[in-house]
Amino acid sequence: MDTHWRNTQKSARFFILDARAFLAILLFLVHARIWTLVIAILFMTIFWFLERRGLTFDASIRTFRCWFLGTKRPATHRRALRRWIDYG
Repeated sequence: MDTHWRNTQKSARFFILDARAFLAILLFLVHARIWTLVIAILFMTIFWFLERRGLTFDASIRTFRCWFLGTKRPATHRRALRRWIDYG
C-alpha cells in the first residue's frame, strides 16, 4: 500500500468511479423508485464515460456548467456594479 504524502490529493474512489458520483445512489436509497434507479445508473454511466475520456468529476461538472451558461460570463453581474452617486 502506497501511503506517501503525494497521494493525499487523490480523489476517493468507490470501485471504478469517483465517490462523489455515488450521490445518485444515495438519492436512490432515500427515494427508492424505478425512475430514481434509472437516473442514478445514467448519472454514473455518464461520469464513468467522461472519466474514461480524461475528465475528472470536478472538471466534468465545470464543463457542463460552461455548456449550459455559454461562453459570455461576466465576472460581476450588472446589478453588482457600483454607480456614481451625486450627493449635491
